[in-house]
Amino acid sequence: MKRILDCAASDFAKMKPRELKESIRAAEGRTVLAETIAGAPPLVNHTTNSEIAKAYGADMNILNMYDVFHPSIAGIDELLEAHGETNPIRLLKKLTGIPVGINLEPVDVDARPLEELEHLPVGRTAADETVDKAVADGIDMICLTGNPKTGVTNDEIARAIERIRARHGDNVFIIAGKMHSAGAAGEAGAGIITPDDTARFAEAGADVLLLPAPGTVPGITVDTVRPLIDAAHRAGLLTMAAIGTSQEGAAADTVRDIALMNKMAGFDIHHIGDAGHTGIAVPENIEALSVAVRGRRHTLARMAASALR
Repeated sequence: MKRILDCAASDFAKMKPRELKESIRAAEGRTVLAETIAGAPPLVNHTTNSEIAKAYGADMNILNMYDVFHPSIAGIDELLEAHGETNPIRLLKKLTGIPVGINLEPVDVDARPLEELEHLPVGRTAADETVDKAVADGIDMICLTGNPKTGVTNDEIARAIERIRARHGDNVFIIAGKMHSAGAAGEAGAGIITPDDTARFAEAGADVLLLPAPGTVPGITVDTVRPLIDAAHRAGLLTMAAIGTSQEGAAADTVRDIALMNKMAGFDIHHIGDAGHTGIAVPENIEALSVAVRGRRHTLARMAASALR
């Protein structure tokens, strides 16, 4: 097992979920995960936003708004036939050489909404048939979280973790938590994730507890998240700090400040969201985040590494 800092595409291709978890743990808070919107047009021609994210230092990529029953990734669909592929996820993994996951949303039909909620297609929810298809398609990670206006709750996230573990055992890498309220009343600000939620996610079988990064949500500070991180680590979970409130489009100095607060708090994974430009963070902010948490040497290694290694 290698720490993720030293892993190349050939290492990732062989990794099981438990090995990926330990590889991240071994990197001691120096893992960068970039989120991109599957259907958003790429920033530049002849590429995908996922490839851009990797080129600026991302170790892992989560696709947002990806429908497993209508699979499509902007910038890659037209390449499938030429590469002898029918599955855009498998081709994207070949092109980037890094683990690729998707967001699935455990929508709570009984959630008390903060705002008018949107109706999601089943292929974006945490339904059993959706998870089964995601696993069959070779998706490396499932992130159970909520976009704005979806009505995702922590209760439903916990139930989704339990169902996925019961159906798929250790064959799935599960990230679970909330970056913001997701439109659900009572789960906003400093109350987005509680100690009880942390314990439930751990007991249900999550691999990673997702929390808002300090400074990204009102009331979320280093002091707020530190006890939750410590509890998660005692329970065997990794933790991920999420920049999910459009600050991925802020000044690079802001992103660097958030990154250093993440490190002080004790996070294992540093997430940067998809709303800098539409569908991807400002690419230079991915690099700024990476350099802040692990320096230029490791950042350049990930930026330059070929997917053929």
